[in-house]
Order: sequence, then C-alpha cells, then structure tokens
Amino acid sequence: MAEDGERHGFKIVTGADSFGCSLKDALVSHLKSLNIEVEDVGTDSYYSVAAEIGRRVSSSPADTRGLLACGTGVGVSMIANKFPGVFAATCLNSGEALNCRSINNSNVLAVSGMSTSPESAVEILDTWLKTPFKSPCPASQFKPWPQEIESFLENSIPEMSKIGSENSKSTDSCSICCLMKNRELNPIDIIPGGSMKILRETPTSAVVRFEAGSVEPAHHHTFGHDLVVMKGKKSVWNLSKKERFDLSVGDYLYTPAGDVHRVKYYEDTEFFIKWDGHWDMFFDEDLATAKEAVEKE
Repeated sequence: MAEDGERHGFKIVTGADSFGCSLKDALVSHLKSLNIEVEDVGTDSYYSVAAEIGRRVSSSPADTRGLLACGTGVGVSMIANKFPGVFAATCLNSGEALNCRSINNSNVLAVSGMSTSPESAVEILDTWLKTPFKSPCPASQFKPWPQEIESFLENSIPEMSKIGSENSKSTDSCSICCLMKNRELNPIDIIPGGSMKILRETPTSAVVRFEAGSVEPAHHHTFGHDLVVMKGKKSVWNLSKKERFDLSVGDYLYTPAGDVHRVKYYEDTEFFIKWDGHWDMFFDEDLATAKEAVEKE
C-alpha cells in the first residue's frame, strides 16, 4: 500500500445500509486519512447500494475498488457478486482479508456493522488494502504459494471474469427469443427479403424477419394485428389514416383491419406479430411503386 500522503492508483466507491452506515462512515474517514480517493454513494437498502457499487466496480475494475457494509456483510457481498468481474468478500477478521486478497484478488470488501467494531474494521481494511494478490496468507500457512498453485491463481482471474459476461451474452431472457431458438424461418415468397415462422395458431402469432433495405408494398389484411419490434428499425406508413410510425427495439404498434399500410426496413429487423384468424394479405400497389414512394419520404 502507498505511504501516507502518496496518492493511490485506484479509488474506492463505498456505501451501506442503515445497519452498516456508522461503520462505513468510520472507514471512509480512515481511507481519507490514507489519501485514498473515496466516492461515498450513501445509505440505501442493502441490495440497492450493493448493486450500485457492484455496477461501478464491474465497469472500471482496473482503477476502482468497493467497500460495503450491512448488518452481516453477507447480503451486500451476495448482490455485488452478481456483476461480472466483481470479487466481493465478507471479512470478519484480518485473516479472512488476507485470504481473499491473496487467493481471490478481491476487489470489493464487505464488513458487518453488527459484528465488527470500528477498530477491528480498520484493521481488516488495512490488511485488505496492503495484501497483494498471490501473497502468503493463512491458507498458505504464511509461506509462498507453490508454483502450480500460483499459476492456478493467476489463470483463475480472467477465467472467473468471463463467467457473468458470457451468461449475459448467451442467455436469452426474452420468452419470444427463447421460442425462436434453433427454429428456421420460412421465406415470404411474395415479398423479397422477408421470412416468417408461425409460433401459434388461433390466435395466431409469428416472428417475422426482414433484411435491411426491404420494402413491403402498400397492403391490407382482413384482420387487425399487434406487433413488437425485437431487433432493428422500420417505418410504417398507415396510408388509410395518413400517419407514419418510426419503430425500433421494444416499440409496439397496432394496425386495424383493412388499414392500408406500407413498410420500410432500415436495418435487419425482427418483430413479433399477433392476429386473429388465418393469414391473408391483399396488395394495393406493386413493389416498384412502393420503393419510389419510400424514396420520396
């Protein structure tokens, strides 16, 4: 750890719930006395404040560490660890602080406002700050780690950091997206660039996909339909009502039965659509006329 008066290479973001705020305030004063930059987000529910600290450390792990306090130190640690790259540890004594820094490269310290005195918490915090990753600790009987263990510890950090981020990228939380996994869409022969997959009959629902640049000529249906954009960007011109709707991800639109509408796709676009009855589509213009009209918009 840097000597007193020397600026450290990281800042600490801190927060607590009502059971840990007094202890947190004492530790903030101690950090400032060490000339460590501190950002205190204040007091909130243990899960809200832990999420805020976890989010900040996760977004800037190279130069940000976290300090959390709640009644037990456990709740804030659990929530903070939901964020990729966050290694939060609840420490009730300096030996645990040594272990979590040496073995886990902990970047968020959680302490107990109900079980830990300010004096003990300062000792825990100082140990946590001073202990380098892979240093001797109680778990190694205060001896240097064997080479194979040190290599394991070195490789564990990048591997652990991937766990949360991989899940967030590969797991679909959207129920419609889950329905579509591994399902092939069938081309819409009458409109170039379009494809569709029926998900359910009566009421009927489907996922529709159009390539960027595609145009649906003006047309109408004998049914009204609801749609939600899942990906991409499109414009819908309701020619019957002389209205234009610019839609992107998450936007919803209802088109009544019989309303004539034209559509332009600016990006590869997918949307969920639902209607009552059997599918039909009646064109009110040809593709060339539709493209010419869209160009004039």
